[in-house]
Amino acid sequence: MRTIVHRHLGKVVAGAAIAVAGTAVMVGITLPGSAGADDSAGQGAGQAAQQAGQAGRAGEAGEQAQGAVRPGVVEQAPAEGEQGTGRDPLTDDETERVAKLALDRQLFRSSQDVEGDKGPQRITVDLAEPEVDELDDPGAPRRAEVSFYDYKDDSLVTKTVNLDTGKVEATDTQHGVQPPLSRAETVEAAQLLIADRLGAGLRADYKDATGKELTTPDQLLLNSMVFRANPGTPAALKDCGEHRCLRLFVKARNGPWIDSRDLVVDLSARKVAEVG
Repeated sequence: MRTIVHRHLGKVVAGAAIAVAGTAVMVGITLPGSAGADDSAGQGAGQAAQQAGQAGRAGEAGEQAQGAVRPGVVEQAPAEGEQGTGRDPLTDDETERVAKLALDRQLFRSSQDVEGDKGPQRITVDLAEPEVDELDDPGAPRRAEVSFYDYKDDSLVTKTVNLDTGKVEATDTQHGVQPPLSRAETVEAAQLLIADRLGAGLRADYKDATGKELTTPDQLLLNSMVFRANPGTPAALKDCGEHRCLRLFVKARNGPWIDSRDLVVDLSARKVAEVG
């Protein structure tokens, strides 16, 4: 509620009634040049007004505090068990256990990962769908599907592991199948691109944006997408689809995006080529 002060012919008329929480509070206003024989009375009225205003604001603050919503409390997630039940997502322990069970000695010795080391590249570990005759069976065994990419012969190897027995129940090997890329593959592709002569533009753009030299993938935020050859693909990338190829989407940490969409990294051949 506002107090309106009118000046007319040098005389000051001041006064208002303000209702605060149902109580009428008289506010006295003293203006410079006000005529009056008793200045102390004017000062007393001003002090009273100031105290009343403070009391009113305190009352409003109290009401707001009482009606305020308390900040939410984030509860700590319950501890994850070693083994899930039914169609529960795989626990971390289950994921690591089935990955080890799926990687037998024969597969380890005969395959290569994205860096050329012995052993296949792990891609995904997922809860397997139940068999058709187990759909309504609450006691059906939990199974996991573990997929590996073997860079030695460009094959996708998928193994189904029974979580109850620990046995590998099925193995499937396919060629020309390109599942989503793992983090390790994306990082390795970035390393190849940074080191390649075709990565000169990326290095220069990074230095322009940050003032620093680009030497490792750790300096970048990375996304990737599988690349497959089509009729218009350059000859250098004609095997992509059979080979493991990808495009990188690159962003400097705490900096801008850097366009590298015209470059494709062939992880199987460990080379970089242009598509534009």
